[in-house]
Amino acid sequence: MKKSMFWYDLPEELIAQTPIEPRDASRMLCLNRTTGAIQHRHFYDLVDILQPGDLLVMNDSKVLPARLYGQKEGTGGAIEFLLLEQKGPNRWEIICRPGKKAKPGAVFTFGGGKLRATVLECLENGNRVVEFACQGNFFDLLNEIGQMPLPHYIKAKLEDRDRYQTVYARELGSAAAPTAGLHFTPQLLDRLREKGVNTAFITLHVGIGTFRPVKAENIEDHHMHTEHYFLNEETARLINETKKNGGRVIGVGTTSCRTLESVAKQEGCIRACEGYTDIFIYPGFQFEVLDGMITNFHLPESTLIMLVSALAGYEHTMHAYEVAVQERYRFYSFGDAMLIADGI
Repeated sequence: MKKSMFWYDLPEELIAQTPIEPRDASRMLCLNRTTGAIQHRHFYDLVDILQPGDLLVMNDSKVLPARLYGQKEGTGGAIEFLLLEQKGPNRWEIICRPGKKAKPGAVFTFGGGKLRATVLECLENGNRVVEFACQGNFFDLLNEIGQMPLPHYIKAKLEDRDRYQTVYARELGSAAAPTAGLHFTPQLLDRLREKGVNTAFITLHVGIGTFRPVKAENIEDHHMHTEHYFLNEETARLINETKKNGGRVIGVGTTSCRTLESVAKQEGCIRACEGYTDIFIYPGFQFEVLDGMITNFHLPESTLIMLVSALAGYEHTMHAYEVAVQERYRFYSFGDAMLIADGI
C-alpha cells in the first residue's frame, strides 16, 4: 500500500491546542466497523453504548516530565534534553538540541545545578547516552524541574500538567501520553463498572517514535520503533474470560491495541508476560484479540491512522475522517475521540 493513500486535508484550526473540560465532555465519533455507519455522540455516552460483559483495556503508563532545559558547564550555552529510555540506574538515551554541543565528555547542568549530566556516547541515530548525577531521588527532581514533552503541533502552554496524564496513570516511563485515555474521569469509570463493563490495564511505555513519520512510499518498507510492554495475570484472565463469554474486548488507544495483538502473535495466546514490540499494524492485519477500539484522530500518513484503518477498514476510516473534518471535530492529542466497534 502507498503512504499517500492515508493522506487527508486538515485545517490547522482543528488541531486542538488545549484539553476540553471536563474530560468526558469531548465529542465522540462512533464508527461501526462492519457497516461503516457513523453516529455523533459525546464521550460520556460510553455508559449507554458499552454493554455488561464488555472489557476496556487501558494503558496505565505515566508520562515523564521528560523535557529538560539547561546549560553547558563552562560556557553556559543553552541545551535541551528529551529523555527517551532509561538504560541503567542513572543512564538514559536522550535527544538533545543543539546536538553539536553534546560530544562525549561534555557536562550539562539543569535546575540551577541540582542535576548534572555527562555525555557518554553518540549513537548512530544522533541520540546520546548520558549519565545523570544528583542529590536525592532522580525522579522527584525530574518532577520538580522537568517539563511535559508535548507534541510539536501543540503550541499553547499547558497550565495543568496533569491534563497530559490519564486519571489512571501509575507506571512512570512514557515520553508521550496514551491520549485516548485522557477522556476518562474517575466518575465515568465508576459508572461503567456499575453497569457491568470490566476494566483492565496493560503497560506500554510510549516512545517519541510514535510521532516518527512514515518516509517509505510503500508502507510495508517502514520500520517501526520498539516499545516495552507488560501484561499482568489479572488482565490476561479478564481478556480470556471476556472472549470465552462472548463479550467485546475494547482497546483504549493504539498502544493497548499494539500490546494485545503483539502478545497474541508472540505467545500464541493471551497470558501474563513482558517484552518489546515493534509490531506494525496496517490494512490486511488479522486481529486476534481486539473487537473494538477507542482512539483519537491521528496525523495524516501516520502509522496510527494505518492501524485504525486495519481495524475499521480503509474505506470506512478515510470516510470517517472526512466526516470528522466536515463536522469540525477537534484533532490529535487534546482532541475528540473515536469509538470503533461492531454493534454500535
